[in-house]
Amino acid sequence: MIFSLHEVVHWLGLTIFEMWINLVSLTIFTILLALKLDNNYFLEHTGWWIVFSPLFIADGFNTYFCAIIFIRMHMEGMIQVAILRALWSLILLLLIFVFKYLLCKKLTGQSTLEYSEVLSPVFILLQLIAVRACQLH
Repeated sequence: MIFSLHEVVHWLGLTIFEMWINLVSLTIFTILLALKLDNNYFLEHTGWWIVFSPLFIADGFNTYFCAIIFIRMHMEGMIQVAILRALWSLILLLLIFVFKYLLCKKLTGQSTLEYSEVLSPVFILLQLIAVRACQLH
């Protein structure tokens, strides 16, 4: 079953612009990851932080965009909706950021966490999305 764009926007709480930013950063990340795993001369001696940098930059852009939306909604008088949207977006961005950070630390060998511990923010995020999907229908 393929979800419509309207359903994905409501369930994830992301705008189309935020999804576009994530898609572009994921494309760049995939290219860098392929070059890193292929032992390309350019990325052979660089760390995992360089490979993950497009994803961290996208998180920064999305946080900035969410702050702008919060300010605009607050100025238009939609205070309760603005607070709920900002809270959801910040929880979503924080969980995704923590997952990427823990994964980078695990891949570089700076952490002794198990992969189940590294993936715990993703599990929490999936539960939150499931609750949000049930609330919307």
